[in-house]
Amino acid sequence: MHFISYYLVFPLVWLISRLPMKILYLISDLLFLIVYYGIGYRKKTVLSNLKLAFPEKEDREIKKIAKEFFKHFTDLLIESVKTFSISEKEILKRYQYKNPEVVNALAEKGRSIVLVGAHQANWEWSFNLSFVLNIDVYGAYTKLQNPYFENKIKQVRTKFGVKGVKTSETVKKIHTNHQNNKQALYLLLSDQSPMLHKTHYWSEFMGVNVPIHTGAEMLAKKYDFSVVNYTTKKIKRGYYETEFTLLCEEPKEIENYDITDQYLAITERAIREQPSFYLWSHKRFKHANKYREWLEKNSKKNSKKKPR
Repeated sequence: MHFISYYLVFPLVWLISRLPMKILYLISDLLFLIVYYGIGYRKKTVLSNLKLAFPEKEDREIKKIAKEFFKHFTDLLIESVKTFSISEKEILKRYQYKNPEVVNALAEKGRSIVLVGAHQANWEWSFNLSFVLNIDVYGAYTKLQNPYFENKIKQVRTKFGVKGVKTSETVKKIHTNHQNNKQALYLLLSDQSPMLHKTHYWSEFMGVNVPIHTGAEMLAKKYDFSVVNYTTKKIKRGYYETEFTLLCEEPKEIENYDITDQYLAITERAIREQPSFYLWSHKRFKHANKYREWLEKNSKKNSKKKPR
């Protein structure tokens, strides 16, 4: 069944990806009408997230941001399709890097790097990182149920030099490379909401108390990797610019969670600057106000442990 669905769908996706961007954005405009006015895809989730993140804004402002988000969302879908056939020349024109020297300076010192980012603007097109960075780049990706689509998407995302690693195998790959003294950069999107039983840290994000992913910081401290943030802005339709910010060169000298807090602050500033271009359709705040519940469960769990 996976084989049949792949060979029925992929040729169509490939043909669409070959269309000029002007035509693709006309398709995006049509998709927006269907998604926003027709099926109302995750509209309630988007509005709920925006109201939590921007309690000071009136309903009309929230609805305006939501509408602009869905226009961007359908653009993002179309741009992801374009990934299948986009050329090196076009991706470099449309997705540029403001200051790659921040990363390259660390690479010259022999440092391995954790590159953290958020689902802001277009993160899919950052698969061209290897064009501007003088270090091997590994990008984590989520495994798909259809193995044929997974292999094809992996080929596409790695065609410009980035090495793909399944999310479930990322830690193992980092450990293996470290053991073999292989210098590398690992791209980790760190703004997803962790499962409560895997939570170690809570903080405010967009004014809401939520559990925070600390995996990037923990890996950096364990293996002594430098940590850099990358923030992408949408300059205009189909054009993006990414800026790198050094969070720390030697993480073992930094207090626990300071790196994570820096990342959160930068991410929040980027969202407030361009609120329509954050991925509001996922449930970023689904564990909001569950801190007491988490604390109580963890207190009980710790109390059951025998003292050493």
